[in-house]
Amino acid sequence: MESRPPEDAAPAGAEPERPSTGPPREPLRLADLDRSQRHRAVVQAAATVILAWVLILGAYYLIPFAHLSGARSVLRLCAVVALVGAVLVLQIRRISKAELPELRAVEALGIVVIVFLAGFSTVYLNLSHGAGTTFTQPLDHTRALYFTISVFSTVGFGDITPRTDTARIIVSAQMLLDLVIIGTVVRLIFNVARTRIQPGERSVSTGVDGAEVQAN
Repeated sequence: MESRPPEDAAPAGAEPERPSTGPPREPLRLADLDRSQRHRAVVQAAATVILAWVLILGAYYLIPFAHLSGARSVLRLCAVVALVGAVLVLQIRRISKAELPELRAVEALGIVVIVFLAGFSTVYLNLSHGAGTTFTQPLDHTRALYFTISVFSTVGFGDITPRTDTARIIVSAQMLLDLVIIGTVVRLIFNVARTRIQPGERSVSTGVDGAEVQAN
């Protein structure tokens, strides 16, 4: 008798079937994780933010001094705003695909804030180096960062203040952008995280026969 090849056998020369990777994981709330998973996720998020701050501040302290005229300082300000906007868009995309959107939102906020602070500190540092009378005292890296943070936090101790019109314009721009970040960017980031979570929510009810029924 002639032996027949099995019906399910692949023809010669055909590529083997690749296992399907399956649909992407649905987003989870932090509360959906067990204690060990939650702890691990929080530690990883905190480490990500700390690493970002260390790298960005390290790069900031390595920036050499450079003189900026009034026009060039305004261009540098526009570049800082564009950079912050690009980082924000990148982080929003990351949140929209994250498995844990809540933690990714916290990471995004921490990264956007440090990019914003380091960017403005760089502008103030260059202004002060170009003319020592731009502020009430010459700025180094630490003083420029301190001044930026004091403006961002609306504390304003008054020990460092701008003296030239160019510096006043840039400080005023930071004050306005501070309001945008606090009032709009924070809400936008967490709204994206909330929107990411909602499609994955399922309400579970028990049927008459005791089986769990999932309703979209």
